Amino acid sequence: MSPSTQSQSSPEQDTLRQQLPAERELFARFPLALALVGRDGSVRFNERYRDCFDTAGIDEPGFRQLLETPGPGWQGLRLRTRDGSEIAVHAQALALQAVTLILIADDTAVARDAEPAQLRRRIEELEKVSATDYLTGAWNRAHLNRVLHSEMSRSLRFRQPLSALLIDVDHFKQINDNRGHQAGDAVLCEMVRLIQHKIRGADQLFRWGGEEFVVLAVSTQYRDAHTLAEHLRELVAGHAFAHGDPVTASIGVAEHNGHENAQAWFSRMDAALFVAKNGGRNRVVTDPRGNSDLWASGPTAAVSLAWRDSNASGDERIDAEHRRLVELANQLSAAASAPAAAYGQAVSALLDALSDHFLGEERTLEDCGYAGLAEHRRIHASILAKAAALHAAGGSLAPGDARRPLIEFLVNEAVARHLFGTDREFFQSLAAPRR
Repeated sequence: MSPSTQSQSSPEQDTLRQQLPAERELFARFPLALALVGRDGSVRFNERYRDCFDTAGIDEPGFRQLLETPGPGWQGLRLRTRDGSEIAVHAQALALQAVTLILIADDTAVARDAEPAQLRRRIEELEKVSATDYLTGAWNRAHLNRVLHSEMSRSLRFRQPLSALLIDVDHFKQINDNRGHQAGDAVLCEMVRLIQHKIRGADQLFRWGGEEFVVLAVSTQYRDAHTLAEHLRELVAGHAFAHGDPVTASIGVAEHNGHENAQAWFSRMDAALFVAKNGGRNRVVTDPRGNSDLWASGPTAAVSLAWRDSNASGDERIDAEHRRLVELANQLSAAASAPAAAYGQAVSALLDALSDHFLGEERTLEDCGYAGLAEHRRIHASILAKAAALHAAGGSLAPGDARRPLIEFLVNEAVARHLFGTDREFFQSLAAPRR
């Protein structure tokens, strides 16, 4: 029960080769010509692309330039058709988790799909179905394989702990045998709803396979992950499932230790789950090892964030504010050992800028009709509330460890993770006409 590692298959190969039947069907019959280009050079075309265009056209300079500058909005491009002639087309490149999706349309197709909201829904459907479990709506295992490497790298770079929970429904076979597979499916769907309402917006829930799920808990050391797992276990045990019988779950918890690959990390988690199930089920077992203990015993290295063009949303105001927040976060990191007045000024400047930015961003998302606005507002409020609590708990005291929790949260979670990660979910919506 361990994830794919780089030695077995790359994230790009997972994306291109391990698609669900629903994803393959949607990709193959999408009304516009599509190409999925992996970072390893792998390319997959849908039926319309193969029917209309020469697949060797991806080596043309215009196509390569499109790949290097992904983003919303149509761009002019000339492509060779199957008969060898060249035609003018509209194209856009969308950077997904581990591949770039290229959409190609001639003038007729663009006119037919001129309703931006309709086209945006089609693109969002294609992106979502490739990453979610068809039954429960949780992220799927292929998507976990895609995000693990980036989350592990982020954890090490920003010295933020990363933990995971492996959740197994106890005696699930008995539910299927006694109540039928429909009852079993209903239990899995209800499990996902329960867990998603309990975990934070920054955490991610995946269906690992069968009756097993994984929660990836960012900026969470194993002790806090154990507490979360206990809350989830109690939530499941106390819930009245539709089929009437009680349901329990066993959970194995492990924090990444920085020296292991994903397979070794998940093997520790799997071993903890094995102990939980063999110890009577309906319990949590946690492997008491992780980066957090090592980092707590050593000095804190200052983190310097870098703005890259790939972080741009396409909205000038939002991007300008994001760049400013990166500058303020770096100034706060540099002020970790500064006198109290200078440190307090750096904290206040970043907190004020975050609050103003969140409010303005929410108005922009409301104007463009972003479907995830309510959840995004909740995440903003959660970030500001936690920052205020850390500040009140000692983040403005003398230099030293008292400042560390607030600095690490503001720099790594509020800025690095939220701006460079969570905010990407609304980039496509910004391309839609404003209300």
